[in-house]
Formats: sequence, C-alpha cells, structure tokens
Amino acid sequence: MKQLEVQIMGQSYLLGCPEGGEQRLLEAVEKVDSAMCKIRDAGKVKARDRIAVLAALNLAFDTERNASQQQVHAANGDPTVPASRSLAEDVRVAQLLVRLDKALGDDGRLI
Repeated sequence: MKQLEVQIMGQSYLLGCPEGGEQRLLEAVEKVDSAMCKIRDAGKVKARDRIAVLAALNLAFDTERNASQQQVHAANGDPTVPASRSLAEDVRVAQLLVRLDKALGDDGRLI
C-alpha cells in the first residue's frame, strides 16, 4: 500500500492508497477539499468537523442523485449511461470517508 500526503482545507493528511489508485484518490481529495472549502467560505460554519460532515452529506446526496438519474436514463434505454460504480468502489469510498472523519475528529480546532 502506497501512502500519499494530501492537503484538505490547508491541512496535511497522510492517506493509504493501493498501487495504481493514486489518481482516483487525488480526484476524491479534490472533491472533498472543494466541498469543504465552499462550506467554509460561505462563512456560516467554522468548526472543521461540522464542515466535514456537511461536505460528506452533500457529496453523498450528489452521488445518490446522480445514481438515480442514471437509473432513469438506463430504464429509458439510453445507451450513453455509464456503468454504475461497483460495490468494491462504494466500499472504498465509505472507508475513505470513515478515515477522514476519524482524522478530522481528532483535530479539535476551529477554523
């Protein structure tokens, strides 16, 4: 397992990553960082853990909405609908969110 150092909201995290999964992990980090910075920059939420929870909920909601839209298009016979993520990919995303939650939970600092 390879380790990558990444930045989320200006804080460094060392994350484990399977060989060959670096690009996907970096894309996930970019999505999380972007979502968290957007919430922080709105100015209503200051605590890092609350920002992380709101970002996770927003990302999960977007994922579910996109999956529902794909199902509708697929049911209508749209051949351009990409294949849905595998269960293994869903598990990896969930594991990453749990690890991020643990890391942020120990932070204890306000932004």
